[in-house]
Amino acid sequence: MPTFVRTDKCDGCKGQDKTACMYICPHDLMKLDKDGSETGHAMKAFNQEPDQCWECYSCVKICPQQAIECRHYADIVPLGASVQPLRGTDSIMWTIKFRNGNMKRFKFPIRTTPEGSADPTVGLSNPDKSKLEDPTFLFNDDLHSCDMSQFVAG
Repeated sequence: MPTFVRTDKCDGCKGQDKTACMYICPHDLMKLDKDGSETGHAMKAFNQEPDQCWECYSCVKICPQQAIECRHYADIVPLGASVQPLRGTDSIMWTIKFRNGNMKRFKFPIRTTPEGSADPTVGLSNPDKSKLEDPTFLFNDDLHSCDMSQFVAG
C-alpha cells in the first residue's frame, strides 16, 4: 500500500528547497506543493505517483513531523491497527498500536554509516581491467568452471 501525507501534520519541512521525504525517496515520488495548485494544500508534501511507491518506508522514517503514513496490508496490520516509526540520531523506535488499544514499542539501532563515509572497496586490490577482454576471466576457477566450447568465437 502506498504512502500518504497527513496534511494536518506536514509543515513542508519549514519551506526548505527540498523536503526530507523528497531527499530520501529512492523513486523520486515525493513532491512539495509550494503554492497549493496541485493538491489544494500549500507547502505540503505529497506522493505524486502512489501506484509507483516501493513501500520502502524511507519517507515514513525520515519525516520529522511523523506526517507520512503507509496503509498496511491487512495480513500484517489488521484493520484499525497502525505502525509508526520515529527516527532518532542513533536509533529508530517503532510503535505498534493494536486494534484493542494495546501498544508495543521496539527500538533498533540505525545500522548505517555517516553519509559519504562508506567505502565499498576497502580491503580490495585494484582490479586488472585488461582481463575484462579475456572471455574466460569470470570462469577461471573450479567453482565457476564451464565448457568454453559453448561460446561462439567473435
